Amino acid sequence: MAAPEPEKLRLNRAIAATGICSRRNADELIKDGRVTVNGEMTVDLSMQVDPLQDLIAVDGKPLYKKSYEYVVLYKPKGVVTTCDDEQGRRTVIDLMPPDLRHLKPVGRLDRDSEGMIILTNDGSLAQTLTHPSHHIEKTYRVTVTGSIEDSALKVLQEGVRLSEGMTQKAKIRSLRRSGNLSTFVIVIREGRNRQIRRMCAKVGYNVLRLVRERIGALQLNLKEPGDWRHLSASEVSLLQNGRSK
Repeated sequence: MAAPEPEKLRLNRAIAATGICSRRNADELIKDGRVTVNGEMTVDLSMQVDPLQDLIAVDGKPLYKKSYEYVVLYKPKGVVTTCDDEQGRRTVIDLMPPDLRHLKPVGRLDRDSEGMIILTNDGSLAQTLTHPSHHIEKTYRVTVTGSIEDSALKVLQEGVRLSEGMTQKAKIRSLRRSGNLSTFVIVIREGRNRQIRRMCAKVGYNVLRLVRERIGALQLNLKEPGDWRHLSASEVSLLQNGRSK
């Protein structure tokens, strides 16, 4: 079997990955002739480098890749997805041990919902997971009041008109009706504010419980609200590639 090709990054991205500046500022460093790759000055903004093999320096000082950390948390209901809260409410950062409280949550999950939140200091990954152009699938288990009608489920799948416009098509599976409750799994590729709750309200159903179980191909795999764990290298790779099963 052939050895895998080394991962190449655009030079500005490799510089930004060390934590010294943003990609835009890295472009300015390159244009100003302050960057060398393997001892050679370059002003090529499109240059591709391998951060593990190529020696990148700014003003003659070698750069070293920033140490990134990745955590997945089972956010409990009643906890806000922010680093701090002006109203003094409990945040996802409060659930982390002191040595991980420098991490930032990726995206949001409303206070009344629970489930998967990723925390990291890797801004590039956060951009991959949250930018609308990447269309990362997010999977939720939803419990609503009432025996939900098939016609309502079809509307949810095809798109619901909210105040800011139509939602994208969704996938729905694992439907279970029991008494005055219905539970189903919905997969969406966007992240509007309280989107699923608003979608369900539009078709006449109130959400009692909403749990995010998956982001892309990454499953929560935590049993209790408040539990957390470090992500493995393979799990981080799944997220970076934006792959969904």
